[in-house]
Amino acid sequence: QLWGKAKDYFEKCLALGANPEAALEYGKLLESLGEEEVAMQKYRDFLVRNQVPGARFQKFFARAFLGLETAQSVRCATEFGFDLLPANRDLAAAELELVDLADREQRLKQAIDSMADRHDELILIDCPPSLSMLTLNALCAAHGVIIPMQCEYYALEGLSDLVNTIRKVQLNFNPQLSMLGLLRVMFDARITLAQQVSEQLAEHFGDKVFQTVIPRNVRLAEAPSHGMPGIVFDPSSRGAKAYTSFCAELLERLSTL
Repeated sequence: QLWGKAKDYFEKCLALGANPEAALEYGKLLESLGEEEVAMQKYRDFLVRNQVPGARFQKFFARAFLGLETAQSVRCATEFGFDLLPANRDLAAAELELVDLADREQRLKQAIDSMADRHDELILIDCPPSLSMLTLNALCAAHGVIIPMQCEYYALEGLSDLVNTIRKVQLNFNPQLSMLGLLRVMFDARITLAQQVSEQLAEHFGDKVFQTVIPRNVRLAEAPSHGMPGIVFDPSSRGAKAYTSFCAELLERLSTL
């Protein structure tokens, strides 16, 4: 949803998938392009191989440094105004190969740095819901972190671990990293627990909590099955309007980076 709206504010916007579980969402967007399988395979080649069977990850980046390969070549344009580097389930296998590589936590940053004109665009990285090597790569490459979370007990329990990880990455790998804020999503005001957790977040994190709250909304849930961002599928829905408000709030915070 955010990518679909961000393109209204930025001349160029790239959605970068670092989440193996996002295959269905990205796949539906790519189906409209008629190149789903090609794009999925190209992205895995981009991260791990060199589009040559058996070639190692570092060989690709050696070629990138020599100017023989660029991340630009694996980008896919979508009809919604933003470009896409899609993820699929094979990305989980890529993570295993990262473990034995030098500078393993910097591989995604190196890939992003290889792209032309990257300073002129907004790059949004979709991370897996775990503190994995893929997540670490994303944190090392990013300038800011948005933490979407449901106002539920287990989400609150895991939040402290994530915040501590962000601090460690700031200290050891990426001093430019900052926490842009917490975004409350799938919020149902009728549930007492959701209200209580929301109040605890506001009390503990203060202005780090975005004022915008994304409600639980059927139209947002239906949008991926139609191959569209929710704000395109039904701009008048409560969920789409909430994401529009969130984008405006996010832009204000990005201006301080």
